[in-house]
Amino acid sequence: MSGTADGYLEVTGRIRAAEAEAERPAGAVTLVAVSKTHGPETIRPVIEAGQRIFGENRVQEAQGKWPALKAEFPDVELHLIGPLQSNKAGDAVALFDAIESIDREKIAAALAAEMEKQGRRPKLFVQVNIGEEPQKAGIPPLEAVAFVARCREVHGLAIAGLMCIPPVDASPGPYFALLAKLAREAGVEELSMGMSSDFETAIAFGATSVRVGSAIFGARDYG
Repeated sequence: MSGTADGYLEVTGRIRAAEAEAERPAGAVTLVAVSKTHGPETIRPVIEAGQRIFGENRVQEAQGKWPALKAEFPDVELHLIGPLQSNKAGDAVALFDAIESIDREKIAAALAAEMEKQGRRPKLFVQVNIGEEPQKAGIPPLEAVAFVARCREVHGLAIAGLMCIPPVDASPGPYFALLAKLAREAGVEELSMGMSSDFETAIAFGATSVRVGSAIFGARDYG
């Protein structure tokens, strides 16, 4: 078995253990394997080991490797977890099964137009800049509930959940708790939170999906 398949099996075991520790049902948390910067030869063993949901940061990079993999493995689901530019909305709707990074009005409008045009309905998440960090994308926490309502009422978008990335130098628990509170207030069910360094904490705070890359694939290859 390849190293990446071993990493995948270790992570899934840790997810199941964290679910049990949090007294949540087995299978309550979905793993999004973050395959950005990794090529098909690294990704394929993880698919063959059973993983079916993958996350990519960039539309263009995903276009270069996923159409062939999706043809080979038709039940694979692809999530866009990085920032989306409005001029890439059409490509994103065509390729991705979920878009987790809606972070401004312009993107909501562009996605609504493309979804209508293409007849595709990827699952949608609003990204919240949970730590209000200037270098990060996302809606400020105080505006998140109203923004979800505008996505629904103005743009006709069905928002499934919220996504966040806590500050790297802080304890993540309070940020995960805040995202869960905002989700309840916004009336959305799904919480995409937790990465390689903190996904067990995220599960304790109610994550429905975790985005794990380096714990599965190892260090990223930026070429």
